[in-house]
Parts: sequence; C-alpha cells; structure tokens
Amino acid sequence: MDNSWTFVFFPEERYEKKLFCVFEVFCIFAVYSWIWFYEEVADTLFLTSCLGLLNCLKMETIKKIYKIGLGPSSSHTMGPHRAATMFAARTKNTATRYRVTLYGSLAATGRGHHTDMAITRGLAPKEVEILWRADIVKPFHTNGMLFEALDADGGVVDQWLVYSIGGGYLATEEGEVPLGITPEGEVYPHNTMRDIMEHIDREGLSFWEYVEQCEDGTLWMYLEEMWQQMQQTIEEGLQDDRVIAGGLHLRSKAHQYFVRASGFKPSLQSRALVIAYALATSEQNACGAKIVTAPTCGSSGVLPAVLYHLKKNHGFSDREILRAMATAGLFANVIKTNATISGAEAGCQAEVGSACVMAAVASNQLFGGSPKQIEYAAEMAMEHNLGLTCDPLCGLVQIPCIERNAMAALRALDINIYAMMSDGRHIISFDKVVRTMKLTGHDLPSLYKETSLGGLALDD
Repeated sequence: MDNSWTFVFFPEERYEKKLFCVFEVFCIFAVYSWIWFYEEVADTLFLTSCLGLLNCLKMETIKKIYKIGLGPSSSHTMGPHRAATMFAARTKNTATRYRVTLYGSLAATGRGHHTDMAITRGLAPKEVEILWRADIVKPFHTNGMLFEALDADGGVVDQWLVYSIGGGYLATEEGEVPLGITPEGEVYPHNTMRDIMEHIDREGLSFWEYVEQCEDGTLWMYLEEMWQQMQQTIEEGLQDDRVIAGGLHLRSKAHQYFVRASGFKPSLQSRALVIAYALATSEQNACGAKIVTAPTCGSSGVLPAVLYHLKKNHGFSDREILRAMATAGLFANVIKTNATISGAEAGCQAEVGSACVMAAVASNQLFGGSPKQIEYAAEMAMEHNLGLTCDPLCGLVQIPCIERNAMAALRALDINIYAMMSDGRHIISFDKVVRTMKLTGHDLPSLYKETSLGGLALDD
C-alpha cells in the first residue's frame, strides 16, 4: 500500500500517531455535530411525532358530550351506575350476590358522590358489598372499579375491572366502553382545532355546519331533547327551596336569587339572573336530580345558564341555540380527545374550565363572532381556568362546585364581549391551551383532583 500522500502532512516517523489523531478529531467532531443537531431539532422531531400520533385519533360524536342522567357526578355517579347495570345484565344468570371494590378517587369521595347508592341501584335487587380502597390508585385511571359476581359459596364466577373516566364514560385497559349512542366510532376526520379551522376556512363552513356535515341525521333531534331537559332542570331548580342533603346543611339559593334579581336595575338584573339560572341546575345536580352533562354533571350549570339567559333576555331562537350547542360540543370534544374532562384526572379546570369554554363559544357564535373570534373565546375560557383544583368539602358536589358554576357562566359572557371586541388574532392557540391543561392536570398533586384530601376540603 502506497502511503506517500500522507507525508505531505506528517513526517514519516509520526505518521501512525498523527493518523490516529486525525481519526480522533473526526470522531469528536461527529459526536458534537450530532449533539448540536439533536439539540436543535429534538423538540421539533418529538412534536412532529406527537402530532402525527394525534392525527391518527379521530373524535366521536358530540352526542356523547351531552347526556341526560342523574347527578351529582358523571364520573362518580353516572359512570358507576352504568357499569353496574351492564355487569348485572351480563351476570344475571350466574351471580347470587356482588362485591365491588372502588379505588382511588372513587373510594375517596364516593360516599359524598353517592357512588355506592348508584352501584347498588344498578345491581339491584341482589345483595352488594362495597369495598373502599382509596389507598390503591390503578395506573390506568384513578377511578377504578372491580366488579365481582359471587356464587352462593362466595366464589367468584365473573369479574370486570372498569374505569369511570369522566363525563359518564367508561373504559377498560383495552379501550373505551361503547355508550350505545349512534353513530358509534369515530365520526370526525380532524381532532385539533387547527385542522378543523383550516378545513372550514377552505370549505367556507361555520363550526356548526362542520358538525352537521360530520354527524348523522339525528343530530338536531338529539340536541333538541338535551336543550328541553336543560330548560326543564333550570325551571324546576328556580322553584326549589330546600336544604341540600349531604351534611353541609347548605340551602338552595336559586329561587331566592331569582326573586331578588327582579328588583335590580336592568344593568344588574341580567347578570343576577345568569347566577340564578346556573345555581338552579347545579343545585338540582347536587340533589341527584335529572340534568344534562355539559360536559359533566359537576359543571352542568354553566352552559344551560348562559343559553337560557340568551334565549330569555336576548331573544335567540331555539334553532340558533341548537346550533350554538353543536359548536360548544365540538370544542368540548376537542378537549376530551386531546386532554380530559375528568376532575379526578386533571382537577376542576377539566370540568368547569371545559364548561366555560362551551358557554363562551356558544355565546360568541350567537352574537355573530367569526371562527377566529370563537376560537379566541375558547382559548381565553380555558386559559383563565388553568390550575383550577377539585377539592370539594366532604366529597360532595356542593362547595365550591355550585358557586363555581355560577362564576364560570358570568366569566363566559365576559369572555364573549372581550373576544367580540377583538379581530380574533391572538398568540396562544386553543390547541396549545388544551395541551397545557392536560400537563397542568398531570402536575397537580392528587390532593387537588377529586380526593377531598387537600385544599378547601381540609378541616380548619
């Protein structure tokens, strides 16, 4: 092998040593070049991968956001009752009695949320034993339930580990349990607001038209049923006047506030009525009455109060209200798909924060907001609820939950005004604030995620 070319650079006696040094320098250069490259693009590659994964997810029907059920909690009452009913149907010929173990948040606040009553009602008339294991939190979700069907000798003949993941939804570790609401499966081709807005801008659609385009022909009939129940709940709540059960001796206020509002000047009367409407639904929910999730039981007072106010005080038609509900459901669907609507998973920002988003976008659309203004209203509604904790007294959906619904309804209307005054341009996107809510919820200690072990729930 002719190595004469090397002597141009190195003396002959130092050839081998210098060649090694060149190779070493090359390796160091390569390593540092890779480190520099990685530092520059790692975040971009990671984000791209995450977005690619997200784009593989498709949203389900918005009908699953709105569901009629009994309060006080969609995750701690509606979900467990539904799970119990399903397990009872599956084991009706084999079970003599049942044993149900509740884990995590369900065990910590289940008594205050009537979880045991909901499960017992779902498994009736057979005997039910409830075990409370707040000390065990399942990795999949904090709201775990183990249903066991027992024979006459106490042997387990069937069992089902299922999770109540918020909004009345159930899931196993294999995936979400179908609700039985059609259309089943994934009906939306986009799952981020950025993609939805690009699509409607390209096609010249509004948000509600996009929803109509993706859903089946029963959408408007379904939403009309939800709207009728929302109004009925408010009207019943305005007539109710009692101490709410649970031990806090909290008296309902909707009726008093409604009467007092009539004596206010118009400038104050409008806001006072919104408070009364929100209290009406939230108090009915706390009493275990029939409500509509929007998107959960614990936050069910926000959107109905705003819509009822806009119908009664601003003359919007039922048809316009239904279209606003479609848009509100779309934004809630984006939150559910990319983050969560479960207080046990991310605190009250996921529940009342999401409800405030729904009310803000609904009112903004009704007042003629552009898609950009509507998206801005949604972003502000979630941004200014970030970090909101879920720490109910005694595990009851009463304090601070009831008042919080009223405050969120007022905030949604203020946000609508702010967004309407703008041209819709802003820095933080709705998609980003949804991701931030999810991360914030992950960082919140479990004390502040529907366990009643911290915050306001602590004894003085």
